[in-house]
Amino acid sequence: MSPEQARGKELDARTDLFSLGAVLYEMATGKQPFRGDTTANLFDSILHKSPIALVRLNIDLPPKIEEIVNKALAKARELRYQHAADIRTDLKRLKRETESSRSAVPVAMDAEDEAVAVSSSGTTRPPSSGKQKSASAAVPAMKAAQQRSGRLKIPAAVLVLAALIAGGLYFRSHTAKQLTEKDTIVLADLDNSTGDSVFDDTLKQALEVDLGQSPFLNVLSERRIRETLRLMGRTSNDRVTRDVAQEICLRTGTKALISGSISRLGNEYMLALEAVNCGSGDALAKEQVEAATKEDAVRAVGKAAASLRTKLGESLASVQKFDVPIEATTPSLEALKTFSMGVTTSEQKGDAEAVPFLRRAIELDSNFAMAYARLAVAYGNLSQPSLAAENLRKAYALRDRVSEREKFHITADYYAFATGELEKEAQTYVLWMQSYPRDFIPHANLGDNSRTLGQYDKAVTETQTALHLEPNSLSLHTNLAQNLLALNRLDEAKAALDQARVLELDGWTLHLFTYYLAFLQGDSAQMEQQLSWGAGKPGAEDPLLSTQSDTEAYFGRLTKARDFTRRAADSAIRADSKETAAWWQANAALREAEFGNAAAAKQDVTAALGLAPGRDVKVLAALALARVGDTARAKAMVEELEKSNPTNTVLKLYWLPTLTAAIEVNGGNAAQALESLETAAPYELGQWEANLYPAYVRGQAYLLARNGTAAAAEFQKMLDHGGIVKNFVTGSLAHLQIGRAFAMAGDAAKAKAAYQDFFALWKDADPDIPILKEAKAEYAKLQ
Repeated sequence: MSPEQARGKELDARTDLFSLGAVLYEMATGKQPFRGDTTANLFDSILHKSPIALVRLNIDLPPKIEEIVNKALAKARELRYQHAADIRTDLKRLKRETESSRSAVPVAMDAEDEAVAVSSSGTTRPPSSGKQKSASAAVPAMKAAQQRSGRLKIPAAVLVLAALIAGGLYFRSHTAKQLTEKDTIVLADLDNSTGDSVFDDTLKQALEVDLGQSPFLNVLSERRIRETLRLMGRTSNDRVTRDVAQEICLRTGTKALISGSISRLGNEYMLALEAVNCGSGDALAKEQVEAATKEDAVRAVGKAAASLRTKLGESLASVQKFDVPIEATTPSLEALKTFSMGVTTSEQKGDAEAVPFLRRAIELDSNFAMAYARLAVAYGNLSQPSLAAENLRKAYALRDRVSEREKFHITADYYAFATGELEKEAQTYVLWMQSYPRDFIPHANLGDNSRTLGQYDKAVTETQTALHLEPNSLSLHTNLAQNLLALNRLDEAKAALDQARVLELDGWTLHLFTYYLAFLQGDSAQMEQQLSWGAGKPGAEDPLLSTQSDTEAYFGRLTKARDFTRRAADSAIRADSKETAAWWQANAALREAEFGNAAAAKQDVTAALGLAPGRDVKVLAALALARVGDTARAKAMVEELEKSNPTNTVLKLYWLPTLTAAIEVNGGNAAQALESLETAAPYELGQWEANLYPAYVRGQAYLLARNGTAAAAEFQKMLDHGGIVKNFVTGSLAHLQIGRAFAMAGDAAKAKAAYQDFFALWKDADPDIPILKEAKAEYAKLQ
């Protein structure tokens, strides 16, 4: 055992001895030594206040028991019992002295003494065989006996406990009950026998939030529970009874389960919680709390959860630090119930169907921070960044009303999606990891942050760390595949996707990245399978349709590309995601611009801005306008983006330099364009969905400057990083641009080869595309 482990065990033992002192106090007096209306007040009492003297609550107690209890409850650690053997010795001595004193007492007893004798031994003490005294002589003797025995009247339970301690049984059973920080627990659904449906799922949600604050306890996620239910042959919305929870517990290798119930007690409510070892079925801890009203039930959950945490092994200091009552987030039981339904719906049916519940929760309580945060996540997952940012701003303003863990989540997401301050986002994840080292989310999102900046190796490392902590997350498997694709490590990306299937995980992102992998491997049959999977699935259909439109455009099949874009936008609108539809339309506008179809590009820009003029949509719209030479509108949009997003890292380092350079290229100012793009150079591999656009525009600037060799090097990046460019049209157009660059540099052979590669890709292209007509004319001059 290391010195640190030895000190930890010693500290735990001292904490047990303090707890034992509290137990002895309550047994001797019938009162708890420390009290408080809230958890914070309770801990303040423990840390700073002294309990009422035992003799004031029970004048019959001997001084020795008070000495033992006071020493066990001493505020200064060095004044308390240091070892179990010490308190065991004192209690054994007290027990021995009590028994010897009682044996010396005359036989005459009052009714109370008789009752104690019965409760202690289980039988009535036999009558004395001594000589009978006269009545007058017996009275003084009886009074003397009462006086002598009165000093030693100790509740029988205290003596029983002393006997257990003397044999070491109490400490062995007590320490065996505690969990360690490596253990995971499963929450069963709470039984509701009140007849009031408002408690259905609501109290479990409150309990999950309360326990979820703990850096010591690891609560099995609702998503993992639903996945395990499916593996058990059950539906994902089956109730998690205690028996079902125990099976989930065993299947997932978790240590304990917590079950509970709420019932009526006259006009009040009784909440009971119990933690049980999944393997043995032994009770680890129990709590029972009363609530005067229905609204007090949530507060009762918080009180019970805080006590349960200490009984399961978490330190008092940790519970005190990480204990924000859920009623601070919302005092509305109805809002909490609706929020709970939203969380459950999100896990079972997806974000689109969860949104109405989360909106309703906010309607019931406009200060419900967690509801805003969860709604923002849902909108983010549904590719509606403007709505995500709007709700994150509201959640961030209310962040002091949530738990420490939720505060980290809200703060990080706020910097990521509302202000775009990636450095502050990353700093938040580091702090999050320090407080909750077993959480996978900060590692996962730090991986996303790294990918955004083009740091794919770091992104892989962070994502793999997150997967080690949470191996059953679909998003982590697809994020890992995405990062590996960007590094052109296709076999490893395939392995990551295959592992998700082995774990029976499924979702649209799995099919999207499988599609991209198939494209890079030239597997058109696999691409068709993924597209077919998404048909008719709200939220899954439109990204796959839009991706297919990119593929059609990549090969010059513009008519088909336009049709798939229309279908994708319509599907997104049906799924109530106008911002996503606008993004698909803006993406199509940029394609049209690169093909030389200025009128069609402007038309698509107008359609996109008409649907949802969000920040991300405006970025693509401005780029499309810049590429077709609509300089005035492009500049106005760039100025608006810069003014309304002054802190956004990606906008400042990636998009604004690229937009400015595109405007300068169309204005014939190559030098200014290249200077602007210097800012984007360190990050140009980032923004995975942007398809390496800074390099493509830089290549255009070099062509404008008549530097064919430098231009060819920039366009070659598009081919060298196929896992970033994927199936976007700049990937195929790069062959044409390389041909132009080599022709400018005087290398006709390489120029011809590049043109031929382009024509091979566009062998089935629509013949009237302007850039194709230009390419054929240019190639003819090389003959």
